[in-house]
Amino acid sequence: MLERAMHVWRVFGAGVSFSFVGLAGVVVFPLLNALVWRRRWRKEVARRMIWLTFRGIVNAMCLLRVIRVDITGLERLDRRGLLILANHPSLIDVVLLMAFVKRADCIIKRGVWRNPFTHATVRAADYIRNDSGPELVEKCIASLESGSNLIIFPEGTRTPEHGFVRLKRGAANIALRTSCNVTPVLIRCTPAVIGKGWQFWRTLSRSVHYKIEVREDIDTRSFTNQAQNEPLAARRLTLYLQEYFSNENRSYAA
Repeated sequence: MLERAMHVWRVFGAGVSFSFVGLAGVVVFPLLNALVWRRRWRKEVARRMIWLTFRGIVNAMCLLRVIRVDITGLERLDRRGLLILANHPSLIDVVLLMAFVKRADCIIKRGVWRNPFTHATVRAADYIRNDSGPELVEKCIASLESGSNLIIFPEGTRTPEHGFVRLKRGAANIALRTSCNVTPVLIRCTPAVIGKGWQFWRTLSRSVHYKIEVREDIDTRSFTNQAQNEPLAARRLTLYLQEYFSNENRSYAA
């Protein structure tokens, strides 16, 4: 009986926490879009509001014992122009990361842009739309050069339970074209049952423990110097990152 009651409490706590996102999306951010016409000002205000909101959601879920979060290396995120690459084991990874990254930019799926509860939010924040082609890479490069901290989940989907990841080459192309180092972030959760194919509310039979580790930067200059051309360098960097994240996932699971 107590276990059932705690499950209901955690579902309630998560629902209350995330309801603020939907409320802001249909009330606050439409007003921001209407009242603040300058795109740069609107973007800065919106991104700070999102950072504060997500930090509040994470704190609220911790207080309500929905999740526990331990983070190390947080000081490495207190910089500008970071290319942050993270694995993607659960449904709320973007919320967790953006709660700790100021001036965060990210790539948003088309469905989020079309969703009536989130359209005004992502429009105000001027996040990068996930359109195919070279335009996406150019927008990512411009974001980094402007001083934003770009968060990318290079797998393009959630990390499978076996931990082996397959990365797309876009993140490596961005890193090499901007001469930007990679800031890797490892996200681990226990129990590891809130990945792809799982409904979040069903996983709250117990509190979920997140461990977030911000690692030291990976220097990308060696890949540029050792390769004959940029496509080869991007291929080698992608393989290196793929092995890096896969090894870390498997070592944690073991």
